[in-house]
Amino acid sequence: MTSTPSPSVPVLTRRHVLEILGVGAAGLTLAACSRGDGGQKAGRVAEFHGGTAYQVPPKGHFNLMDGVTDSILGDHFYIDLLMTPGAMYRWKEQTWVPMLAEKWHTDASARTFTFTLRKGLTWSDGKPITSKDALTTYWCLRVMRNSLWEYVEKVEAPDELTIVLTMKKPSTVVERYILRQRIHADATYGDWARRAEELFGSGKDLESPEGKKLNEEFQAFRPKRAIVSGPFDYDYNSITNSQLSFVKNPKGYAANKVAFDKVVIYNGETTTITPVVLAKKLDYATFGFPVATEKQLVREGFRIIRPPVYSGPALLFNLDKLQEFKDVRVRRALAHAIDRDQNGTVSLDKSGKGVKYLAGFSDNLVPAWLSAQDQDKLDRYAFDQAKAADLLTEAGWKRSGTQWLKPNGQPARYELIFPAEYADWSASGQDVARQLSAFGIAVTGRGVTESQQPIDVDKGNFDLAIQSWGTSAAPHPHFAFVQDLFTHNIPVAANQGGRGMGFELKQTTQAQGEVDLGRLVIQAGEGLDAEAQKASVTSVALAFNELLPMIPLFERYGNNPVLEGDRVGKWPPDSDPLLQNSPYADNFTIMLLYAGTLKPSAG
Repeated sequence: MTSTPSPSVPVLTRRHVLEILGVGAAGLTLAACSRGDGGQKAGRVAEFHGGTAYQVPPKGHFNLMDGVTDSILGDHFYIDLLMTPGAMYRWKEQTWVPMLAEKWHTDASARTFTFTLRKGLTWSDGKPITSKDALTTYWCLRVMRNSLWEYVEKVEAPDELTIVLTMKKPSTVVERYILRQRIHADATYGDWARRAEELFGSGKDLESPEGKKLNEEFQAFRPKRAIVSGPFDYDYNSITNSQLSFVKNPKGYAANKVAFDKVVIYNGETTTITPVVLAKKLDYATFGFPVATEKQLVREGFRIIRPPVYSGPALLFNLDKLQEFKDVRVRRALAHAIDRDQNGTVSLDKSGKGVKYLAGFSDNLVPAWLSAQDQDKLDRYAFDQAKAADLLTEAGWKRSGTQWLKPNGQPARYELIFPAEYADWSASGQDVARQLSAFGIAVTGRGVTESQQPIDVDKGNFDLAIQSWGTSAAPHPHFAFVQDLFTHNIPVAANQGGRGMGFELKQTTQAQGEVDLGRLVIQAGEGLDAEAQKASVTSVALAFNELLPMIPLFERYGNNPVLEGDRVGKWPPDSDPLLQNSPYADNFTIMLLYAGTLKPSAG
């Protein structure tokens, strides 16, 4: 079942559908049943078709540095086809596949992580890719408050291919930060890097007037084009509201291995992209399709792949604005008041599983990091509205008929914002609003365009919000905790001039006393012994579970349709360990394209 769309979700008109599909009214029926553009039988170039939402210029731009908003595909896995990472990871086997980085090692005694670029790598402008480009990237990441700099104190390049990072303390997560990082061209970002190096070298930081100015100016930087390292480049003349294309970059890494000549990306989120998928215009999609749509896709001949996503939607509170939610009993009450299993089922059927542990990172990974004894300490916050009522009463709330009154005597009424175009998160938000309203806390859901909603959260322009808990970016819990406690909270929301959730990271807990969650998150990734890191991971997990800075709702599994035998041949079977990769980081389709094992259909 699906929920009623928010009024903010775009209404898909016939004209809009025709524009996306690129056909006239008379051709709609033909387009819906034909093989789709780029079919190999027609003798055209080998094309791969995907989709995601992006902004067109002038709002959309080509400042692709991590953390800059509204870059065209800069925050999506398809960017990996333009900007090749140092390496990509196979999550099940826990092994790296080298790409731009040829080799690397950690020296614990020297506190260094050293990696070497491959010889002969070339940017799309013909210049060689060197260690200077890597250094430039790291300095710009520091301007964007990237958490890498919580671990690193110095970056150096002893020669044109070697980069040495000196760590504050040896850390296993630095390997992930560095190898998975996309290197950006000094030709584009060099001046910014020099300004950053000068700022930090003078003893100033991003809270200084000079630092704030640099951060603001850097985020406003708009290069006319991107200089890329991957097997594809933007076809700049193809960028429209409905789609864009990548064309082969013969100078790029693995260009000779990738079996496709062109990649077409259709623009849109779930609501607008659904008719495009059903018309068999896409070969692969990672959208959170509603239950009815998934069933229709199966009837149309699509195969559904269900990789774990290791994250999902969470309920966030604006603690600066709503003082009543600073009382942890109120946040715990809401955790008991919401049926998380229902929330997952309403949103994604069997691809949405109610969170069990509420530890701040994936239920799939909890047993690997917490002992059975520590797992037992985690409150499961079972759906129990009587328990929720008791907690609210303890916190000074009162019932007036069917309505809850806050301690100040005012009725409890809130607005909940969610990304309008995300069908699964919209359904989740609407279901939370219905459940809490039925419980007596009046909540009105409102969809906000997906590019604006996280900015509103960071600026503090919300009461309640749906945003991500956990992370699809990396398997180590440290990265999930960064998402939970930093990304839409005080440390990183500062990039938008706000405090996000406003959850202070120094807290008092019943189980552990005084805790500094900011420091503990960093400690969770420090050291080279994963066993030793478990103590810090456990501390953060127990504190998260007790304090509930956000309420994780359900853990998402992909319901990714793939179209086999049209433009593209076979994907690996479900038993292939590569399909255990998160679809939003180290995406298996991207890795298959790079390896040349995903090929055009022979039919």
